[in-house]
Amino acid sequence: MKKRSGGEGDCGSWMDTYGDMVTLLLCFFVMLYSMSTLNEEKWRVFVQSIHPITDTSDTQIIVNETLGEEDVEGMPELPPAEEQEIDPETLYLQLIEQLNAQGVEGVTVSRGEDYTYIIFQDRAFFEGDSSEITPQGQQILGIFCNVIAPLSQEISIINIMAHTAQGDPNQPNEPHGDRVLSGMRAAEVSSFIQMQNVIGADKLVGISYGQWRPIDTNNTREGRARNRRVEILVVDDGASVRALNEYYEEFNSGVNADKTTVTTGVPAQQETGFALPDGGDEPSPAAIE
Repeated sequence: MKKRSGGEGDCGSWMDTYGDMVTLLLCFFVMLYSMSTLNEEKWRVFVQSIHPITDTSDTQIIVNETLGEEDVEGMPELPPAEEQEIDPETLYLQLIEQLNAQGVEGVTVSRGEDYTYIIFQDRAFFEGDSSEITPQGQQILGIFCNVIAPLSQEISIINIMAHTAQGDPNQPNEPHGDRVLSGMRAAEVSSFIQMQNVIGADKLVGISYGQWRPIDTNNTREGRARNRRVEILVVDDGASVRALNEYYEEFNSGVNADKTTVTTGVPAQQETGFALPDGGDEPSPAAIE
């Protein structure tokens, strides 16, 4: 009987299938490898979200990464964290010291019975008719975050109050644009502080006052520069509940004058510093400051 030749055609078909399977496996593992390569920026954000700052020196790293190397260059670095204890009562002194150490002048810092009140000229943080925080503004806010970081559990709430100035002394700002601009500025400052992970997000409140809480006349450039500002109210944990207007009126009454200081930007070891802008060019009459 004639022998059958055993499955020579099937052998070739089996090898083709095997080769295809190996190729598909190779593609699959290449795809897995590409998916496992993490974006550095996304990884940094992830780490920050699960590991809040406990060492205040970490704030400098975050601020520098937020600004970028090209923005930070030429600006003073935050001082290293000092081994000293501070509490809400001495918060304002520490803030004054750190701002002066970085040459920041023109910031009013005041201590009340159970709160700290800070006034920044708005031009320190924003250009005219803009809600984008400037590199200098980020640097100043970085100093603020550096100081409050050890006190996160001793702070009840931080109110960020944004104000505009009336661009035309004879005509109020357009209501929608005025409120939206000051609201966006308050939101930008609040979100910047929140992203530093130095205090619980539930303790940050942004408030838009627009042009309606002036502290000077809008008839002069200097007056508008004072009206155009950001105020931060830091309330101690355990403080008695008070309306926001009570803090505002108490501060402006001068009752805390003995614990109120305007930074000079000139520490003992340093002769000069960078000053807050004087308000820039005069806007057109229709502009919101």
